[in-house]
Amino acid sequence: MVKKFTIVDVPKTIKVTQIASPIGRPADQRATLIGLGLNKLNRSRELKNTPSIRGMIEKVRHLVQIEEE
Repeated sequence: MVKKFTIVDVPKTIKVTQIASPIGRPADQRATLIGLGLNKLNRSRELKNTPSIRGMIEKVRHLVQIEEE
């Protein structure tokens, strides 16, 4: 019997750029930005497209710009 192997799709990456300051925002939003690797304006990160990352981005969507790749 021949085993068939499937290629697992690698999740896409998302490029996230911080476009607004967290000054005057709740502490949990600041912590979320730090969790995403963003702590200065115009800093970008490429992150895996997972549900947890999507949830974090949704929480601070007014502070970041998103580009899917």
